Amino acid sequence: MKTISLTVGLLLLACGLPVVAQSAYYPQSAEWMRKAEEATPRLITQTARPVRLVRPVKDGAAFQEWRMEDAGTAGPLFQESFKSHPTVTLDFGDHYTGYLTFGVESLRERMAADAPVRLRFTLAEVPAELNTPLEPYKGSLARSWIQDEVVTLTSVPAEVTIPRRLSGRYLKIELLGVSGSFDFKFSKLELRAQTSAAGEVPELSQTTDSLLREIYRVGVKTLRECMQTVYEDGPKRDRRLWIGDLYLEALANACTFKNHGLTKRCLYLLAACAADDGFLHATVLEEPRPHPQYGTHTLDYALIYNVALLDYLKATGDRATAEDLWPVVGRQIEIALKKLTPQWIYDIDHEPHYWLVFDWKPDFDRQASMQGLMIWALRRSYELAEALGKTGEPGVSEWPRVADKMRRAARERLWDRERQVVLSGRGGQVSYLSQVWMILSGTLSQKEGRAAMRRVMSMPQACYPGCPYAYHYVIEALLRCGMEREARRLLTDYWGGMVRCGADTFWEVYDPNDDTFSPYGFHPINSYCHAWSCTPVYFIARYPEVFQAE
Repeated sequence: MKTISLTVGLLLLACGLPVVAQSAYYPQSAEWMRKAEEATPRLITQTARPVRLVRPVKDGAAFQEWRMEDAGTAGPLFQESFKSHPTVTLDFGDHYTGYLTFGVESLRERMAADAPVRLRFTLAEVPAELNTPLEPYKGSLARSWIQDEVVTLTSVPAEVTIPRRLSGRYLKIELLGVSGSFDFKFSKLELRAQTSAAGEVPELSQTTDSLLREIYRVGVKTLRECMQTVYEDGPKRDRRLWIGDLYLEALANACTFKNHGLTKRCLYLLAACAADDGFLHATVLEEPRPHPQYGTHTLDYALIYNVALLDYLKATGDRATAEDLWPVVGRQIEIALKKLTPQWIYDIDHEPHYWLVFDWKPDFDRQASMQGLMIWALRRSYELAEALGKTGEPGVSEWPRVADKMRRAARERLWDRERQVVLSGRGGQVSYLSQVWMILSGTLSQKEGRAAMRRVMSMPQACYPGCPYAYHYVIEALLRCGMEREARRLLTDYWGGMVRCGADTFWEVYDPNDDTFSPYGFHPINSYCHAWSCTPVYFIARYPEVFQAE
């Protein structure tokens, strides 16, 4: 484990943060944290340098109405006075995550800086980030996530590494202040990129369509950038471990890099940082010491943790880890079952009100989806119990019976037999995800699932998904129903839509009907390299007969 100074430890305690995040519910939590730290992967680094100068162009046909056009080589930056072109935009040619180092030197010998040189560096993932006015800032997340850094040099020559890790492709440099009698040029500019993803990924069949090849490539790039010392949700913004992202990244990783040690680390971190009642926090941060985002609980994610552990066991055969973390599985089920009505329906109004993720759509009713996810999680958790020989433990033997009662209740109260769709909430909302989770849970038969999906996908008024995380489960449901053609078309249309918009990595949110949609009220704060968007990699690799055939 990393050492920590007394001063830092006292500071953490003063801030209300334990020196070691440890759940009082699980006596093993300190040991779990030790095992998580032992599994910390080695980061692989490479040096990326700008490949060209670019200029922003306003274009109503481009994604978010901005694109970049070639403005020549980056050579002049290192040969000519920066004062002669005090704002430049550089293109690294691809998306990278790492640390930016730059050097400046006097343009002529015996010229000394008689006043500080002040520069602003802004790194962006997509062109509009650099060209949308940031002030007055309108986002609901912290303005400090925007990747603009002001550096003041009191002497030249100088070489500086910006201490904040950055993520993106396009770098804008602006001269904010310099003496009139001093001139300078850049001597160095490079990004030390990092990832824990090692090795090459499997090749696709020669019969794979060109667009699907490109979707696969961009998906692999997304996964690679998000594989740091945890599965980060986004390397630009948030930069932490979320259970929902972990589950999808682990699926993609198992088909590509097979870095199962990273999955193991994440599973242990989440368990060690559980709340004192044993309920998993949805997210864990690594610095200054691993700790949860206190009070952030999402019941759908807590149940997905159980499935992630089962899938990890299947991928690795690591029974010791699954046995170790088994107590977490049972506790999440116990907490979830307290939310059921006497009629075996998930009570979305029951206190406490847990946040349910599922999608970023603001008008989406989550009750039916949560009913389905609970049934799915109960069945998968019982599968894990069978694999570990735990079915005789108190309460565990009841899980199949509870799942069946919930299934029957869902069919009686949420399934509209006449319209052949699942309804959700008091208003009887029809949404894609309500059908999806009833299919994945086995509540609907394959035939019923096909009818429901065809019905909802033909309804203009149906609540459609708003982010790649939700679309992942739509693809899963289509495949479960035997709708391979529709699954391939949806994957190609949705993730291919991002590719056609110029995506280097896949985005946190993408609404084909609204380029500037943001859950945070301001699209530049969106993450444009996001873990939960990488799963075309999983589908293309896992189902070659669907996605790699002509």
